[in-house]
Amino acid sequence: MRQTSVLDDLLSAITDNRLFRERRRPKRISRADLAAMLAALYSGQGEASSTERAEEFLRAYRDLDSAGRTFVYRTLATDYGPEPDALAAAAKAYLDKPSETNAKALQVAAEPRRVEIFRRLNLVQGGTQALVAMRLELFARLANHPELWTVDDDLRRLFQAWFNRGFLLLREIDWQTSAAILEKIIRYEAVHEIQDWEDLRRRIDVPDRRLFGFFHPRLGDEPLIFVEVALTEDVPTAIEPILTDKREPIDPQAATTAVFYSISNCQDGLRGISFGSFLIKQVADDLARELPNLKTFVTLSPVPGFAQWLREEAARPTSAVDEPTRLLLDSLDGPDWLDDPALAKAAETALTPLIAYYLTEAKDARGRPADPVARFHLGNGARLEQINFAADRAPGALATAHGYMVNYRYILSDVERNHEAFVNEGKVACINAVSRLTRGVKVAERDAAAGPKQLPPPAAEKANAAAS
Repeated sequence: MRQTSVLDDLLSAITDNRLFRERRRPKRISRADLAAMLAALYSGQGEASSTERAEEFLRAYRDLDSAGRTFVYRTLATDYGPEPDALAAAAKAYLDKPSETNAKALQVAAEPRRVEIFRRLNLVQGGTQALVAMRLELFARLANHPELWTVDDDLRRLFQAWFNRGFLLLREIDWQTSAAILEKIIRYEAVHEIQDWEDLRRRIDVPDRRLFGFFHPRLGDEPLIFVEVALTEDVPTAIEPILTDKREPIDPQAATTAVFYSISNCQDGLRGISFGSFLIKQVADDLARELPNLKTFVTLSPVPGFAQWLREEAARPTSAVDEPTRLLLDSLDGPDWLDDPALAKAAETALTPLIAYYLTEAKDARGRPADPVARFHLGNGARLEQINFAADRAPGALATAHGYMVNYRYILSDVERNHEAFVNEGKVACINAVSRLTRGVKVAERDAAAGPKQLPPPAAEKANAAAS
């Protein structure tokens, strides 16, 4: 009966008249009219006036082509920064007489005027979603228009305030959840693709599987991020036993381990706004209260940057990748190399020390761990617990990580200490067995001899971060 209900909910969502509204033909709006609309939106007095002008602007914005939208962003960047004369006067007043009053006036004068435009757009229905979508469009323009980073910086700071933990709602998602949300879970799953509704049901409608998501009141049924959890009796070393349709579920009361095996960010326009650390910690706390037998909280995580780093490392004149390993890499391009026992053993022997080094020592241009998933979990206070060879045989995992996955362990009593050591000292928490693997890797000596890395210009640095 419940499956029929879910399908009925889905059909109802599909036939919602919002999806069938007639699309308006895009109108040609002059640059002068767009500039005037922005000026009116900024200068409008009174809530009713601001709301009406914000709605008018968003209707016009939706009809703009790419060039028109670029004009809007560039106008916001060049014409709506701080008011120069007011900022200069406030700065002089503070320097002449430092005081709380003058400091506050300086703070107000230093705020870019476009921030007030964003606040007014956020007041209207659908305004938050529109601003998130606008930030996503900004990412596509930053390489050619680096001056737009000022606009992105302002949106990012606003989003950090609007989407802070105090406003987020944690929900457990199960088979009783509305079909509209379940459909989004299928669409947004970014780590292990959900094949169909039956595959989704295997992940959430069995006693030893859970799914939790963060939601924001202004985004309705749009999840911000969600995590899939497997309750197991030991730490997993491969993803297939977790995802297979042939496994037998276990009694949750018998589980000793909670495995976070897929974490998916759903809103690309909120890139750089951290929700995952809050999500994992709260889910771990909630599960520990519900199931006291749970003693171990780990991930089963991909290593998405390893294969690319390894190719780049192998191409260096002085490299940790020796000639036999270079030749070996040429044999790992096909999908079936793991089926050759001798080749698989050679790959495990050669690559495991290198991936240990990659995860613990390799750095990006900003001095952070090179792997984005490692940055996330280590920055959240987790410990690198285990490296698993041939853990994911999916084509994508073989292409990006040669099939490796890793376990990061969250020891709740150590999370804060690990986080502080990582942030303040760059220290990567890992077990001794992982540290020992890196001892024969010579990359660190070469990097030290080369001197400190040069950071890229700010625009290029941020473009790299936005792409990760």
